[in-house]
Amino acid sequence: MEISKELRDQLLTYQRNEITEHHIYTRLARTIKSPENRRVLEEIANDELRHYHEWSAYTQQDVNPDRFKIWKYYWISRILGFTFGIKLMEKGEESAQENYGGLQGTIPEAEAIARDENEHESALIELLDEERLRYTGSIVLGLNDALVELTGALAGLTLALQDTKLIALTGSITGIAAALSMGASEYLSTKSEGVDRNPIKASVYTGSAYIVTVLILILPYLLLENYYVCLACALTAAVLIIAFFNYYISVAKDVPFKGRFLEMTGLSLGVATLSFFIGFVIRNFLGVEG
Repeated sequence: MEISKELRDQLLTYQRNEITEHHIYTRLARTIKSPENRRVLEEIANDELRHYHEWSAYTQQDVNPDRFKIWKYYWISRILGFTFGIKLMEKGEESAQENYGGLQGTIPEAEAIARDENEHESALIELLDEERLRYTGSIVLGLNDALVELTGALAGLTLALQDTKLIALTGSITGIAAALSMGASEYLSTKSEGVDRNPIKASVYTGSAYIVTVLILILPYLLLENYYVCLACALTAAVLIIAFFNYYISVAKDVPFKGRFLEMTGLSLGVATLSFFIGFVIRNFLGVEG
């Protein structure tokens, strides 16, 4: 059938998206050990290739995939997890998929393709089972406790000690001890719950999240001299960690971002502010001079 140049250009854009996503899903499938997850990704890749050929039947032209997009989402998926990478990519394609509906009067296959994109692929993506997402609760526990406890401790220590190296030393000892304690507590908690999670892995995720957060928050005190600047950098880093982690969870698990972000930020900064004033009071009560 004859189609207008405008429609043809639109279909060529859709074609490029479909063949690009076909290559992304195919490449990711080769890296997945789980047979079920590999099957899901291969099935979605086949759907994308079928959609590409359906559009090409109207354009009578082949197009090359977007190599940068393939590289980008492949490595995002490898580093941050394939569930996050795939859902982030699909969110970016939502507007294009919505436009498929406007083609139903012109392209008979448009409705079926739109249905595949919106229902079939979404259902398949929900079947993906990624280990790190099963241990999200353990990561949240370690991350949240480290942010709340250590931002509070650093705020209090900053005013009480007023020495960057001493603050870093005290904060590191406090943080590492707390990380080991949290890891042990998570092990016992997971074991007693009898849930479908490995207690050792749960404790490792909790402890690792705690220690990584401790290292990031302590770093300014090792690099800078002004302890107030160090505290400001540590609190900024805490907010950025909260923002990144909550964005990750909001994409990977389809949960709201704003409420969780504001709650965690409020807790961390609230405890830090309170601890800062406690440090001020204790310092004056003990008569410690800078």
